Amino acid sequence: MLAVADSDSYLKWASCLLGDLPEGCVTDLVVVRTPIAPSPEQIAAAVGDREPPPVMSARSVRRAAERTQPDVILLACTGPVVDVLVADVFAGLKPRPVFVSGLPGISVPATEKAWLFRSGCDLFVVHSEREVEEFSRIASELGGGGKVGLARLPFLRPKAVSHGGNRVVFATQAKVPREREQRERILLSLADLARRRPDLDVVVKLRALEDERQTHNERHHFQRLWREMGEPGRLAFEAGSMHDQLARAAGFVTVSSTAALEAIALDVPSLVLSDFGVSAEMINLVFEGSDLLGTLDDLAEGDFRAASAVWCAANYFHPVERNDWAALMAGLVRDRPGTPAKSLLDGPEHVAARRRARLRVEVHPSMLRAGYRAKRRMRRYLKALG
Repeated sequence: MLAVADSDSYLKWASCLLGDLPEGCVTDLVVVRTPIAPSPEQIAAAVGDREPPPVMSARSVRRAAERTQPDVILLACTGPVVDVLVADVFAGLKPRPVFVSGLPGISVPATEKAWLFRSGCDLFVVHSEREVEEFSRIASELGGGGKVGLARLPFLRPKAVSHGGNRVVFATQAKVPREREQRERILLSLADLARRRPDLDVVVKLRALEDERQTHNERHHFQRLWREMGEPGRLAFEAGSMHDQLARAAGFVTVSSTAALEAIALDVPSLVLSDFGVSAEMINLVFEGSDLLGTLDDLAEGDFRAASAVWCAANYFHPVERNDWAALMAGLVRDRPGTPAKSLLDGPEHVAARRRARLRVEVHPSMLRAGYRAKRRMRRYLKALG
């Protein structure tokens, strides 16, 4: 298997998924160069003990595939990159590999957009019974694509962890909450907890440092925001491994983060903030019924909870024997040549979007950013001319 990742969260997912393959599988892992490619520090944190993968242009990844002729290519990438890799970069490979893709975390509610971008793949991997049901329904309605397979989120494997830690870990999310004022309220509640509980170390676990890229843009970076607020309290800001943070945690809090599942797996009392809504837009709809939803006031009081066992069984903590993605993948490899998945984005109306996606994986990010800046300046100039 050749695994291709394009950002920090997808790289972590790919690395963990490769570790769950049956013994004897030969794997290669690479990062395709895009504007959101992870930094060396992010790469090291994502792959753990694995050899850090090279960062390569799309053409170099294509040559690697031609040289190694993998049975399977795992596309651990954002949607537009998955689509252009299957439809363009890897087009015409002989023999045709089985294309596998998926989503690296919580995917409830399932979206048509996620399915459309990955409809050229033969296997779509998700991580709960609920996600399989929702994406299978979308697949039957829209057509295209291949099979939907179930995997346990790979970083939820049982791990040795010492309990009785003295830190509270807040896991940030790049996209939510969106507004600056909402983020300031979270920071102030964390500072209030730190003031009330001097025995606790309150840590803001960053997805990326200020100068690092991540899967989604973060308009108001929490550490920069705290500095602009004058640092009104005692908070620490750290990047790196979430597991290392949770190993020392007495409590965990987030608005919406897959790290909540890691905390549940390690029996760390948790809290999912509902002050800004519980909805698809807040990416926290899945936590309804989990017994984890609470408020900023609960956070300031240090009121953390255990997740509902019924909710866990339906969401991400299903029995291991229910996982079928590896068996489905092996069957697709065994049955080649079969009927490949058909992308729903092959029409002429999608040509321009694919061309833009191809630029993201072929043109050096520094040149792309320079081009974007020039384009914005030209727009402002033309607007000023009326």
